[in-house]
Amino acid sequence: MNEYKIIELLFYVLPAVVTGAIAYYFFSLHTKNEEGRRRYLLHRETEKTALPLRLQAYERMALFLERINPSKLLLRVAPESADKNQYEGLLIASIESEFDHNLAQQIYITDECWNVIKTSKNATIQLIRKAGMNAENANKLREEVLNELMEKQAPSYTALGYIKKEIRELIG
Repeated sequence: MNEYKIIELLFYVLPAVVTGAIAYYFFSLHTKNEEGRRRYLLHRETEKTALPLRLQAYERMALFLERINPSKLLLRVAPESADKNQYEGLLIASIESEFDHNLAQQIYITDECWNVIKTSKNATIQLIRKAGMNAENANKLREEVLNELMEKQAPSYTALGYIKKEIRELIG
């Protein structure tokens, strides 16, 4: 008689256990799907707000690169005296000031792009220093820099091309 009651109890419990396991499986599957959906919606919403910030950062860095382009920099920053060292320092200080003003933009752009921009800045400074070694005064320094640009492209053009490539990839 005891065996009969145990078997009868199993017949009652077994469907409940199977039903509970199936319910648990579907509930956990539903929970995972909901979590994934919420994560996707949050990511999509974040992208909506982040994209304009990133594009603005790329715009600011493009403006920076245009401002440190030696041909435009020489027009904007005129020599205060004939002293080439003073003018060289003034040009480099202008570049560094522009760079410092845009330091926060690195948060929104890729590390690789930021490194390209820093390299462009440093190459521009090197170009000015190299031209300063061959010049006797501030006006000759300007001529040397412009002559150097006739032979090769300004470093900022390379970085600008890289920014344009990244924006094309970002917008898709």
